[in-house]
Amino acid sequence: MAAPAEHGRRVCRRAAAAASSWRFVVLLFSLSSLPAASALIEGLYCGTEVCYDVLGVDRQASKAEIARAYRQLARRYHPDRFRVGDPDLPGETQESAEKKFLQVATAYETLKDEDSRKDYDYMLDHPEEYYRHYYAYYRRRLAPKVDVRIVILVTICAISIFQFYSWHSSYNEAINYLVTVPKYRIQATEIAKQQGLLNRTKEKGKNRRSKEEIREQEEEVIRDIIKNKIDIKGGYQKPNLSDILLCKIVLFPYYLTTYVAWYSSWVYRFTICREEYGDEEKLYIIRRNMKMSQSQFDSLEDKLRETFLEKRLWIRENYEVYKQEQEEEMKVKMATDPRMKRYRRWMKNEGPGRLTFIDD
Repeated sequence: MAAPAEHGRRVCRRAAAAASSWRFVVLLFSLSSLPAASALIEGLYCGTEVCYDVLGVDRQASKAEIARAYRQLARRYHPDRFRVGDPDLPGETQESAEKKFLQVATAYETLKDEDSRKDYDYMLDHPEEYYRHYYAYYRRRLAPKVDVRIVILVTICAISIFQFYSWHSSYNEAINYLVTVPKYRIQATEIAKQQGLLNRTKEKGKNRRSKEEIREQEEEVIRDIIKNKIDIKGGYQKPNLSDILLCKIVLFPYYLTTYVAWYSSWVYRFTICREEYGDEEKLYIIRRNMKMSQSQFDSLEDKLRETFLEKRLWIRENYEVYKQEQEEEMKVKMATDPRMKRYRRWMKNEGPGRLTFIDD
């Protein structure tokens, strides 16, 4: 009974070995049937053709050799120069020549640029990195052809020109208005008479001017005096080239260096050495407490700034008291102002949604 059992075990072992061998053969066949990783991807660069082979050059070819090969092939396959039946191009048709020309042009566009050629060589050497090849190809094709720095520079210049033109227009509007104000016009006229700019001399002959010409000249003189004598602050101030965006960007390193030096000097003088504040430093602290810009603070009257110094508003506690007093004064003024009373009565009785013909 032992012999038949031993024979059965040997048969089972042979069957298991045969089954494993069969599975190994099937695995090898499956692996061999899988597509191999290829560097030539349809739709990228020259497709399934190697760009170097399309131009008939090797990978070590120089730019001059690539350009020479392209010109030779372009003369052959260009649609305007190709002729069916050319003995040098047997079997070529018009359609095949056009396809060949497009392929030659694509190969040249790929290899003439150093960055594009570097990406293409990397694709040939690393065929397994599909996604990287797609990204590099379409990033280069879809990237803007114009340098971004040039676009930024042109944009900044356009904004600066518009900014300067807008400020200049606002300044001219302010001057045109001031010329019509009697207060400033009379003062400018007196200054012009003192300087002898409005002395009307009798003119004869060809040099004689009409009344309109004399009036226009007088208006121009008054306008120039108002321009020179009045310092307009705020949004209607005289435009300055250093205030436009382009100049600020160019001068930013200078401004930054100046601010760092000023801040270091401030810390050294008033924090380390414990010096007393001067009038300029006191006014700077007051302006910072009031959260006003330099132009806004400069537009204030000199008497008001002297009042700030007398009340010692550079000290934070004094400024808080002054601020509270101003708020209380404004509340009292609004409560006693007849116009504010009418406005509150109108808001209470009629409301903003009702149409009315009352001017006030």
